[in-house]
Formats: sequence, structure tokens, C-alpha cells
Amino acid sequence: MAITCTLSNHYKFQLLSGNIDFDADTFKIILMNTTFAFDRDAHATRADVTANQLATGNGYTQDDKTLANAQVSEDDVNDKGKATFDNVTWTASGGDIGPTGAAIIYDDTTADDTVVGCIDFGTDYTVPDGSSFQLQNLEVNVS
Repeated sequence: MAITCTLSNHYKFQLLSGNIDFDADTFKIILMNTTFAFDRDAHATRADVTANQLATGNGYTQDDKTLANAQVSEDDVNDKGKATFDNVTWTASGGDIGPTGAAIIYDDTTADDTVVGCIDFGTDYTVPDGSSFQLQNLEVNVS
């Protein structure tokens, strides 16, 4: 299982245009259904991906998870800048969450809800009722 992370081209444009500020903006993360396939060109905004977001229910609420405590830093060893966030957890209640194969991070502060990128899990996950699903060490890199 290989996890892949891909940035959207629109995010790169918005970042270079000065429209994204990791110190001030609100970033959210959403889970996608298993038929979703990220396209860095076509999936520029939340509206472009929302049809493939998991439905609200069983402990998952659409557009509910905010990524907290963004920390921006330089990584001179690996020649990149990065923003890291706290872990995020969904707990299934009243039924299963999923299956899901990917997550989308988007900037909820930009006028168009810019998609930052996609985390493709490399496999599909279903969170059984009473269990939790946590994404750890979330990081957005600019190299």
C-alpha cells in the first residue's frame, strides 16, 4: 500500500498569487468515496470534488473537520518549506464510515475553497461502528 499525495495546480497558482496564507487561513479535510480519482488540473476547488465526498452519517459530517495548529517551517535538509497540522480523527457511530480511498485538503478561506491537494490512501478503508480512523503527521510540502 503506497500513500500518494498530489497538489492541485490551482493551489500552486493561488499560493504564488498570495491568496493562501497558512498562518491565517482555515484548512479543512474531507473524505472521498472509492470511485474518486484526483485530477490535479480539473479538481481546483471544493465544488469540483464535492460530488465524490462521503455522505454525512455514522460519525462523518461533510466539511466538518478543520485542520488545527498549522505550523509553517523551513526544511533545509530536504530543501522544502512545509506546513504541518494536528492529527485528525473520525469515529464511526451508529454504523460504518466509508469505504473511503482518499482525502482532500482545501482552503476554506479562499473565495473559491481552493483544493490544496489529495491524499490517496492506496487502498480503501471502512471504519467499523465504534472504531476510529486517524490521519497522522499531516504535512503540505513545497519543494
